[in-house]
Amino acid sequence: MKKLAALISTTMLFSSLSVGSVFAFTDVNGDQSTAISMLQDRGIVNGVDAEHFAPKGKISYAQSVQMIVKAFDYNLDLMKFEKPPISSSLFTNIRDDAWYAEAFVIAHYNGLDIPEDVNPNATMTREQFANLLDRALEKKANLPMINLKLEIKDDSQITPELQGSILRLVHYKIAVLDKDGNFNPKSELTRGESAIWLYNAIRFVEQRQTPVTTDQETIQALTNEINMLKEESTVQQVMESNYGSSTQVTNVVTVTDTVLKVEAAPVSFEGNFKGLFTEGKSYPYYSDAAMGGQRGVTIKDNYGVWHSFGYKEPIS
Repeated sequence: MKKLAALISTTMLFSSLSVGSVFAFTDVNGDQSTAISMLQDRGIVNGVDAEHFAPKGKISYAQSVQMIVKAFDYNLDLMKFEKPPISSSLFTNIRDDAWYAEAFVIAHYNGLDIPEDVNPNATMTREQFANLLDRALEKKANLPMINLKLEIKDDSQITPELQGSILRLVHYKIAVLDKDGNFNPKSELTRGESAIWLYNAIRFVEQRQTPVTTDQETIQALTNEINMLKEESTVQQVMESNYGSSTQVTNVVTVTDTVLKVEAAPVSFEGNFKGLFTEGKSYPYYSDAAMGGQRGVTIKDNYGVWHSFGYKEPIS
């Protein structure tokens, strides 16, 4: 049933399957690996060669426009022109035969407000890319106009007309401040940073566009599938046998697309558990301990599936 996929992937409950291509670049890791891999799979970014992405390299205005146009699938398909538009009629420094010319034309007619005299080979600063990305995001996600008040330590260095874009990206956790609370607006943006911002923006748009369904048939089908998987899972059967009679409960303090925090543990657990747990709700759980300060909590989620989390007790 196609509707089933709109709610939640049941494979997420057991982490038994992984989807995606093998990551090819050898010079990226951590969050950049996830972001660049997704963008590469969608044809949005390329490496400098087959094995290297050069995440610390700088990104040009032309590369930025090309990436954003591809990322948000901007095009001219529904627009009518007496004759096909060309870049030289819109921008003084962009030749019609340049590899990025079409992207600039598409960006212009989709309202991305690029200066007429833009230098396509200029390196993008953090505030310039933030402004361009925010304009694209605003149109795709239909963002509401809200009055944002966030503390940015170096806000005096931000170009005033670009401040709103930076505040929105930080507010929506698409871009982040450094450990000292600075945005560093005039610093040149790296290829790795631009990939993470773009990845976060795409995920933000897709999450806002994902329909919420209350179709009872779909919910029942999902419940049936989860119950079937629980019955077939030896691990779940053992956990239910060991922990099912526990009367202990713990509240979920925080659940986001990157972290889970419960009252029963002094640490946060990494992972996307949205939909499986609800903030502020109590869940059956069992706590155990091992040698050397090793501890664990096992918690039953909204669907009756047990999850085990291990951690080391912090030493005070």
